[in-house]
Formats: sequence, C-alpha cells, structure tokens
Amino acid sequence: MKKVIVSASFDDMKSRHMRLLEEASGLGAVHVLVWSDNVARSVDGKGPKFSEVERYYLVQAVRYVKEAIIYDGKLDPDRLPDLDVKADTWVVDEKNNSSAKKAFCKSHGLDYRVLSDKDIAEFPTPPGIDMDASTGRKKVIVSGCFDWFHSGHVRFFEEVSALGDLYVVVGHDANIRLLKGEGHPLFNQDERRYVAGSIRYVKQAFISSGHGWLDAEPEIKKIKPDIYAVNEDGDQPEKRKYCEQNGIQYVVLKRTPKEGLIKRTSTNLRGF
Repeated sequence: MKKVIVSASFDDMKSRHMRLLEEASGLGAVHVLVWSDNVARSVDGKGPKFSEVERYYLVQAVRYVKEAIIYDGKLDPDRLPDLDVKADTWVVDEKNNSSAKKAFCKSHGLDYRVLSDKDIAEFPTPPGIDMDASTGRKKVIVSGCFDWFHSGHVRFFEEVSALGDLYVVVGHDANIRLLKGEGHPLFNQDERRYVAGSIRYVKQAFISSGHGWLDAEPEIKKIKPDIYAVNEDGDQPEKRKYCEQNGIQYVVLKRTPKEGLIKRTSTNLRGF
C-alpha cells in the first residue's frame, strides 16, 4: 500500500480535518506529522491553542490514520523533512497548496495531491451494519450532543469501547435546542454524527430520532444494547429507569481525562 503524508498542526481539530484524513486514506496508508508546539509556533508565529500531546491524542484516534508522530525538528512548510517513513504522496488542503510544495514533490518523485474545499465539504454516511450479526462482544450505546468535539469525548469513547462494541447516538438538532436552549448546537447533526463516527473506538454513529433525555430510544430498540454508558454529566433518572425496565446494564463513568491531558468541556471550548 502506498504511504501518504499529511503534515499540519491539527490545532482545534474539526470535521474538515477528519474529512481531509478520510480522503487522504483513499490514496494509501496515512502517516501524519503533528507539529510540536515549537514547530507550530515557528510556522505561524503564535503558539497553538492545544498542546502537542493533546493534538497527537486526537489525531491518532481518527480511524483513517495509520500512524501519527509528533514532529519536533526543523520544518520548512513547503518541504517534507527527512523521515524514516518514505512517502509516496503528499496530501494538502486547498488553503495550504503552494507551487513550492508541488515543485518539491516533483523533484523528489512524489505524487502531490491537493484536496479542494469541495472535496472535504460533505459528511458521507457510513455503510449500514447488520445489528444482528454477532462479534462475540457486548453492544454498548452512548448518547449525547458531542457538539464541540474534544479530547474528553475521545477518552470517553476509548473507555466505553473496552466494555464492548460501541454505538454512538448523536442528539438531533431540535432536541439539543430543546434541552440546552437557543444557540445550541454549534454544529449540525450530520457534522456531529460524522465526527463521532470518525473515531476508531466507535463501531457506528447515528442521529437520534426521539425526544427529551431519551431521544435515543428508537435507536436503542434497533441496536438492542447490553449496556448504556454515560458520564457523570449525562446521568439522568429517566435513562436509569429506562434501563432498569428494559434489562439494560446502566454504567456511569467519571469524567477522567487521559493521563497527561487536562479536563475539557464543550461549554468552555465555545469561548475559543
């Protein structure tokens, strides 16, 4: 398989970054150079919002990434540094396209691919999964807004996926407004579903079709989970009672960040 390089800071990671990585994965195995804090500062003249460790954690959690490394060497943004991984293709987005990058690839025998804004604008729906097909693992469901996606969400998915095959139900826009008020969500339901489903710990992500705190009920009936997992913020009496009545194990996890990272909340990140 061909080796594809993507090189960027991946600061404040959003759906367009994940779409870029997904499209790049169609060209080969994606190896990502996550710029260190020092490298990011040298390129754009200011420090990143998120530390290199947190940015790396998010990138390596994306299912389209074969390998991620933190790059802390000397960097010319228009050239690839000498790497142990010998690349076949360098992929960039339209914003970071340059004639110098193209010339570098030509002189080094590399394929140069530029993905336009149009290429990464839409949020494809993954193929359906046979819910009745057994993998030998329990089925686990989580539900939530997952609006401003961050490392805490990834950590939650990582922990829950240890309990079984993880299905994520993302709240539909109208229900999020009902529960959280106007101004929510910041990102529409298709985008939030896509981002959640792009994380390697998730088997598949859906958009809810119910209402209230149990907006995931129709999806629960379809998935037939063994476990319904929530974090402390998502623990609701309605969910607990529903699980008791339907023979579903109810698991409440503490909001504990990945070791070495700080605790994140979407509410605070909205200030960026």
